[in-house]
Amino acid sequence: MRIDTLPVGLVRAAAIAAVMVLGLTAGAASAADNDKPAQRNDGGVAIKLPQSPPMMPVDIGYLREEVAGPRPASRLDVEPDNAGIAGAEMGIKENNAGGRFMGHLYGLDVETASSPEEAVDALKKLYESGHNYIVVDASAPTLLKLSDWAADKDILLFNIRAEDVSLRQEDCRANVMHVVPDRYMLADALAQYLVKMGWTDWLVVHGSTDADKAYRDAVLRAAERFGGNIVDDREYVDVSGGRRDGVGPIPPAKPHKEANASHQMVKATDYDVIVVADEDQIFGPLMPYRGGGQPRVVAGTTGLTATTWSRGHEKWGATQANNNFEKANDRLMLPIDHMAYVATRTIGEAVTRKPKNDFDTVSAFIHGPDLQLAPFKGIKQQFRPWDGQFRQPILIATEQVPVSVSPQKGFPHASHPEIEVDTLGIDEPESKCKM
Repeated sequence: MRIDTLPVGLVRAAAIAAVMVLGLTAGAASAADNDKPAQRNDGGVAIKLPQSPPMMPVDIGYLREEVAGPRPASRLDVEPDNAGIAGAEMGIKENNAGGRFMGHLYGLDVETASSPEEAVDALKKLYESGHNYIVVDASAPTLLKLSDWAADKDILLFNIRAEDVSLRQEDCRANVMHVVPDRYMLADALAQYLVKMGWTDWLVVHGSTDADKAYRDAVLRAAERFGGNIVDDREYVDVSGGRRDGVGPIPPAKPHKEANASHQMVKATDYDVIVVADEDQIFGPLMPYRGGGQPRVVAGTTGLTATTWSRGHEKWGATQANNNFEKANDRLMLPIDHMAYVATRTIGEAVTRKPKNDFDTVSAFIHGPDLQLAPFKGIKQQFRPWDGQFRQPILIATEQVPVSVSPQKGFPHASHPEIEVDTLGIDEPESKCKM
């Protein structure tokens, strides 16, 4: 049958099929053949397929300090082995989803250390193998040693663990970006919500560690800033080797001398909230269910907490993020995972915007006002220029669900009134940071 006698539709269909077959043939050619000029045979069609850009590796380091700590009251508070790392891997996956179109191939390399000295050796290893961007899960002293070693090198560190205020103040460093909020930000976020609810009288109970005392100090500062009233401030002293069943009572007021170990009653003081400062979760989860005390809301490091992430968070794309994370890791996302995710996504966003991956240019972009991230909290987020702290809303949540998001409305500030999140933590006029 002659082609010119076929219906027009069939002619077009035959032509499209021929082109598809030829296209598949061309796509199966070797890379060497693809580099050659397109050839046309008599009566044939040659198709030149576009080539993928050459892939530029962007290797990200992950440095985790592993040190023995006190056993929490609940085994549910023990972090899984891949805590943080799993979040970084989720960020790497998202970076590669877009990076392949820009010619960037992201990878994650993990190093562990058990001391500041080992951490510096691990950082040296990562740097010498081509890693300029390092996610750091370590204590404040170790982070400072890493920063000092990296001072004259093309290295940018992303702090996802250390909440110490001093790291954003007198000990701030230009080569450290703080993804994790400091204690002032967390205490301010919680205080705003408590005051907004009208719960202004607080009984503060803190542990005896330096971290617990630091969080207690942050709570006292937040009360003064936002209108909280500290009705009493008591210390819970954990006795090493003591009976686990003895953990948990609210300690008596200091003048209350007649209290004993078996029946610790609080003095007749009224309060709206028990604010707990127990960062290692030694006694906080058991309060106020043992010992005396009034049945009141428990907040702080247990109960109603200020946190960067909640397993029950479902707004602004968080449901999909939690589902994807759970599918990949057979567990729910923790705050440390979310912060590691933000760190790796920060690097991916900056390299995408500055595709030559020149370190000075990428670092300046991360420090500057043009970086805009949206990690499932409703607004664009970036780092504060005066201390390297990540600006971010803070979730106010129970163990199961978020109940609010801070900053709360009605707490204005003078320096950046258009940026509500700057009511949380150290504002620019009060900063001691000199980078």
